[in-house]
Amino acid sequence: MILLFPGQGAQKQGMARDLAERFPEAAETLAAIDAALDVKLTRVMWEGSEEELTLTHNAQPAILAHSAAVLAVVREKLAGQVVAAAGHSLGEYSAWVAAGALTPAAAARLVRRRGALMFEAGQARPGAMAAVLGLPTEAVERACAEASAGDAGVAVAANLNAPDQTVISGDASAVERAGEGCKAAGAKRVLPLKVSGAFHSPLMAPAVAGLRDALGATPFGDPAFPVAANATSELVHDRGGAQRLLAEQLTAPVRWVESMRRLAEQWPEARWLELGPGSVLGGLLKRIVPGAECTALGTVADLEGFLGA
Repeated sequence: MILLFPGQGAQKQGMARDLAERFPEAAETLAAIDAALDVKLTRVMWEGSEEELTLTHNAQPAILAHSAAVLAVVREKLAGQVVAAAGHSLGEYSAWVAAGALTPAAAARLVRRRGALMFEAGQARPGAMAAVLGLPTEAVERACAEASAGDAGVAVAANLNAPDQTVISGDASAVERAGEGCKAAGAKRVLPLKVSGAFHSPLMAPAVAGLRDALGATPFGDPAFPVAANATSELVHDRGGAQRLLAEQLTAPVRWVESMRRLAEQWPEARWLELGPGSVLGGLLKRIVPGAECTALGTVADLEGFLGA
């Protein structure tokens, strides 16, 4: 089995509440994360406003908490069957939890700190992001390079989500120009994203040192199985590589297409599971690896079906 873990944007009010009410393992995991943080995260997840939950430093640990709660419920059934994992952006931290390199509480503290650092970087140098649909990544990258010429700001391809879906990130004016360039090149749509900063772009550089310090101060073990690193798509087998690449991930593109293809090539017969809120990654997988099927495990109904199978 190959495990996938969602990233920011998958948050939803009420997330994981049904899991806590149905499964003691999920409730215990969420309680441990609450105790580890400076805020009762489950209150934000279950009772907070959409605006509060969407704040980067809340959304990131909330999504990880949901994934960790699912993992706690299915861990026994998965024992000995998982060959690798991957997570989209903050989801990479959930993948390291699955691999046994991080505890859920330690990972939640890390991603809350990560979210705060990213928010601060976004406040210091406001940026923008936009999703480009229906245009090959190479054409998006050309539009970004043209929009970044001279001293007019920077735009980069930040999330390489599918062969025809790329998110661009950078200074707002450059992202707007890159988006126009993408439309001129034939993009079906360019959709501005509601974010608090230009994630996975050079604008996040001020956050790297603080995250590197937080990673170094966190107990981190070697994984039971490899995790695909967003920054390079390589399969990482050791904690040193994990910590280095998680810090680099802030300013590097999420190489999701390369990661999925690498995993599929190495384990062509593996079953794919998406653990956490939503099923976005399973949808992307079908577009990247034709014929691949991914089972979403995020709700009580999902889990009861999986556990009973």
